[in-house]
Parts: sequence; structure tokens; C-alpha cells
Amino acid sequence: MAFSIKAIFGNNKAEAVKFENTDIAYQSSLSDIWSIAKSYMTTKRLHPAPEVEVPVQPITATSLSFSTEDQIFRLGHSTLLIRIDGEYILLDPVFSQRASPVQWAGPKRFHQSPINIEQLPPIKAVIISHDHYDHLDKAAVTELKDKVQYFVTPEKVGNHLIEWGVEPSKVNQLSWWQELQLDDLTLVATPAQHFSGRGLFDRDTTLWASWVIKGKQSKLFFSGDGGYFPGFKEIGERYGPFNITMIETGAYNDLWSDIHMMPEQSLQAHIDLNGDNFHQAAMLPIHNGTFDLALHDWFEPLERIVHLGEQANVHVVTPIFGEAVSVKSAMKTERWWREMLLSEELSLQAQ
Repeated sequence: MAFSIKAIFGNNKAEAVKFENTDIAYQSSLSDIWSIAKSYMTTKRLHPAPEVEVPVQPITATSLSFSTEDQIFRLGHSTLLIRIDGEYILLDPVFSQRASPVQWAGPKRFHQSPINIEQLPPIKAVIISHDHYDHLDKAAVTELKDKVQYFVTPEKVGNHLIEWGVEPSKVNQLSWWQELQLDDLTLVATPAQHFSGRGLFDRDTTLWASWVIKGKQSKLFFSGDGGYFPGFKEIGERYGPFNITMIETGAYNDLWSDIHMMPEQSLQAHIDLNGDNFHQAAMLPIHNGTFDLALHDWFEPLERIVHLGEQANVHVVTPIFGEAVSVKSAMKTERWWREMLLSEELSLQAQ
């Protein structure tokens, strides 16, 4: 079951709907919070953020017109622009400088987006995975609202959008396993193991989800955020195999692995989703390279997942931000972050 209702019996009214995971009831105790705080105070990192410019390939109307095939463009963190069946889908659009309730504090971007909102083509649908600040950007939604045909969210997340001025008729809110048909495009809200909330008192009052995106010829999976759980196999059995899986691989730590996968688990999720066809599908690791949200070096998620993919014979795709990835013939893996590290080393030697 996706949710339960916790009531206050004093007035015989349900105070709020609280959504729950299917496998793990994630709660943060005071000891958990102390362990995390202590780790942040004591962990030493050599590369918490890039010291040279992150390569970005600008996206323009001209570059988008080079091809009509189904393609994926990684814009940053978990923000992706997808062309499928000639329509454009935007996933978890975050364009602000900081993933934060305020723009004067909080995690700051390592790089600019390859395309700004004004330059974007008309968008068929914006898909939101959950309401955390690194996935739901109020400023972006406000600027996007007039150039998007549909907004598709997990249950209750769409209420944020309506409060921010999005026309209610554009907002579609789905529970787990619900499908939405937009012409030839099928969108399915599938389970994830995570949590939600944008403030101190709204924990788990909105749903979180992963997404299946199915067109005429392509099938894609977008994990949003979450820990590893048996639901990946069920999603694969119902909707897989997929041409490309876009799976969270970043901002992980053993201390919070219940709700953010470790790289080994991200790879296993890809395998679960595709069953016996996992060798033919490509994996595009997301949730990395744009914000410092954990205790690992900024490039570590990419380095680890590529190594793991080579060991398991899984095609891991690591495009430069803004680079087109063909859904039918995904590019080879490029370790672009290693050139950055070499530049940093040479710069230090020259000082």
C-alpha cells in the first residue's frame, strides 16, 4: 500500500495523509542525525567540488534539429531533456543556482545548464519524481508553466505546482502503478523507496515515485531518488526491458543507503529492471556531477559505476552535460572527469 492515514482522535479528523514505502519504513532518529553530523565534521575529502570548469555542450534550437531520433540530453543532476516520438519531455527540472529553499545558501551548482528555460522547445510534459529541492525547483516551475502542456507528478506533489500558479487542468497526479496516456506516450508512476518534504512539518505528506516512459519504439526508466528494493524487479517484469535506464548514482553513503543507493545497488537495479536483457540495455547514471550533496568526491559516483559496469558487462553511458545520447544506439562511455582531474593536477604543479 502506498500510504496510510494517521489520525488525531481528539477531533475525529485525519490530520494528514502520510505516504509510506513498501519495504522499509525510513525514519531518522537522533542517533542517526548525530552520526551523520559527525561524519560531515570529520570526513576529509580531496575533491568535494571541481576546481576547473566542468565541460558543458550547449544545446540550441539548431543542435536539436540535427536529428529526429529519440534522444536524451542530460542537463545536470537529475534534470534530463528527452525527445521521444518527436515530443519533448523534461524530467525533474532544476535550473536555479542552488538546490535550496533560498538562493543565498545551500548546495551551489558546479556548472550551468546546457540550455536555459527560455531556449527550451515546447515541452509536452514535465515529470517530477518527488518534492525535494534538488528535484523540484519552484523558480523553474514558475518560468516553465506557460510553455508546458502537462505536468505529471506523484500524488499530492502537484498541489505545490498549483499553489505556484500552474493551471490546475495541466496538472496530473498519479499514485503508484497508475498510467497516464498522452497521445501515443504512456507514463507510469512506479514505486520508489524514498521520502518527501520541503519543510520541517510536511514529512511524507506527498508521494515519491520512479517513472516508466513508453513511446512508439522506445521504453525508458527514470528512477528519481531511492534506495535499492525488490520493486525494481517487479517494475522490470511489468514494463521492461528498457532501452535506457536513468538511475540514481550519487549522493550516497552507508549512513543513508536505505533511501539513496550505493553504486553497486544502482547497477543491480539496472539488472533487475531489464532481466535477461540487461546486457542490451544502457544505463545512464544520474544524481551526480552538479551539486555537493554527500561525503564522497564529486566524480566518485561516475568512476565507480563505470568500473562496476565494465565488470558486469553493462553498458554505462556518461555523456558530457548537454551531449545527445541516442536511445537506440547509445554512445560509448567517456571518462570526461579524468581530463578535469589531470588539468587540476597540472595546475597545482604549476603553482
